[in-house]
Amino acid sequence: MKFAVYNNKGKEDGTINLPKEIFDIPMNADLVHQVATVLSANKRQISAHTKNRGEVSGSGIKPWRQKGTGRARHGSKRSPIWVGGGIAHGPRKDRVLEKDISKKMKRKALLMVLSEKARNNNLIVIDELISDNGKTKDMVKLFNVLPCYNNSMFVAIPKYDEKTILAIRNIKKTKIDEARNLNVLDLLNKKYLILAKDSIKTIEENFVDNKK
Repeated sequence: MKFAVYNNKGKEDGTINLPKEIFDIPMNADLVHQVATVLSANKRQISAHTKNRGEVSGSGIKPWRQKGTGRARHGSKRSPIWVGGGIAHGPRKDRVLEKDISKKMKRKALLMVLSEKARNNNLIVIDELISDNGKTKDMVKLFNVLPCYNNSMFVAIPKYDEKTILAIRNIKKTKIDEARNLNVLDLLNKKYLILAKDSIKTIEENFVDNKK
């Protein structure tokens, strides 16, 4: 599959043959949905937490004697039916929401999404994506002349580069990360994928099973 390559001024500067093992994988929506659901569940952070009757403060002494008072019997003021008592069946932060899925399924789903980006022309390949000064305004100028203008973008760089990350991370609707950290959820949340040319090799090394 031939794809246009843009230079650092946002103009087309040649073409590249995209590897079939990455960008020509048939779509399986059920698998992609399953992987996205698992990744989303594993990102959840539980903050809601209520105390049960064993955790609230208060004396454990019996409020009054069992018989003879004319009142209902009670054994503790920490009971859930008392004001200030424990909460019955409330949310707890010790819940386990994480789900497991095989590495092979995650990789396969990722390649499917990458292929869909290419088929739908939501993939942009840039010859070299490096910021020498770490200034956001220079990257904004580049993105404004690319087909992804004013849309959400995920930028994948081949390796960690502090200045490039500083220049891109504050741009609205844009996320940047190393190509080795790509995942289905991030790609689905952004319309366009911007790849530095060298990132394709990184994806191949990390996500393509070359064992026959």
